[in-house]
Amino acid sequence: MVRTALRVILDAEPDLEVVGEAATGAGAVSVVRELRPDVVLMDVRMPEIDGIQATRRILAGPGAPRIVVVTTFENDAYVYDALRVGAAGFLLKRAAPEELVSAVRLVAAGDSLLYPAAVRGLAAEHARRNPPTAPAWAARLTEREAEVLRQMAKGLTNAEIAAGLGVGPATVKTHVAAVLAKTGARDRTQAVIAAYESGFVRPNA
Repeated sequence: MVRTALRVILDAEPDLEVVGEAATGAGAVSVVRELRPDVVLMDVRMPEIDGIQATRRILAGPGAPRIVVVTTFENDAYVYDALRVGAAGFLLKRAAPEELVSAVRLVAAGDSLLYPAAVRGLAAEHARRNPPTAPAWAARLTEREAEVLRQMAKGLTNAEIAAGLGVGPATVKTHVAAVLAKTGARDRTQAVIAAYESGFVRPNA
C-alpha cells in the first residue's frame, strides 16, 4: 500500500518517473542494479536484509544513486545507522505529498535531506554511547569551510548557506567540496555525521 501511494504521487509529476519497486531489501539491491535509478526511497525495516544493509550494498556499486530512507519514527536508531553508511537523508512516512516530491527533487539535485532537530537528537544519543574524539581534519579546514560545515549541520541547502554568508552558490559548492575532501565524506550527509561524531559540532549546542 505504501509503495502504491508513493508511485501514484511521484508518477503524477511531469519530471519524475518511478522505474521500479521491491518488497525486500535484497530485492531492492537487485532492482537498483538492473534499472539504475537516480534516487531510491528505502524503508529501513524490510524482510531478508534491512534497509541499512541494502543501502550499504547499493552504495558500494558503481554509479550509485542517492538514497533517501523512509521511516515511521525520526528518532529510530536505524535512521542514524543508514545515514552513517551513506544515505542522503530521511523522510517520514507521514510526510505530505508535496514534501515527498520536494525531497526527491532536492536529493536528485545533490543536496541532502536532513531534519536538523532529529539528527541532533540521534547524534546526541550516539555521542552518549560513544564519546567523540578530536578529528585530525578539523585543523585542515579554513575558517569559511568550518562555518559552511556548521551551516550544513543545521540542514541548510547550498542556496540558503550562500544567502546567509553573502556569497554565490558556486562559492558555497566549492567550500562544500573542500569539506567533503578534508573530512573524507562521500556526501554532505556523511560530513554532517562526521562533524557530530567527532565533536566538531555539539548536538546540544
